[in-house]
Amino acid sequence: MDTLTVIIETPKNSRVKFDYDVQLQCFKLKKILPAGMVFPFDFGYIPGTKGADGDPLDVIAIAEFGTFTGCAIDCRIIGAILAEQKEKGKEKIRNDRYFAIPLQSEIFKHVHEPGQLPKELVDQLQEFFINYNKAAQKDFKVLSIIGSKKANSLIKKAGTTVNT
Repeated sequence: MDTLTVIIETPKNSRVKFDYDVQLQCFKLKKILPAGMVFPFDFGYIPGTKGADGDPLDVIAIAEFGTFTGCAIDCRIIGAILAEQKEKGKEKIRNDRYFAIPLQSEIFKHVHEPGQLPKELVDQLQEFFINYNKAAQKDFKVLSIIGSKKANSLIKKAGTTVNT
């Protein structure tokens, strides 16, 4: 089982989006989501990686609990949403969202691939990211859902070592 540490920026059920500010070395308020829209699970990044947008790779930690901004969680990567994102006046870029299961999760401890999650949950996560980007005037197009092996390979190529 491959594991890695994820850093949480925005907690589950939060309307407030935070980003880590490298210069300030702390988390900074980025934006507030529209009324009624909240992050369905903890959302953060994989340290030591760099995506096409220049930021660390995005990850959503699927668990029955939420944590807090700045929390480090050991997780296993079970897959990802491969996606293209486009801001007005800019070129399309890849901006994938990785699915992680915290090692402490009891409810999701037997999930090792996206196909083991309820289909409705995967559909809802895709819709969340589409709507989240739409609210920011960005187009987010889901290309496909990939499994753990390919996701872990992409993470390794993005610059970090997955712990085993």
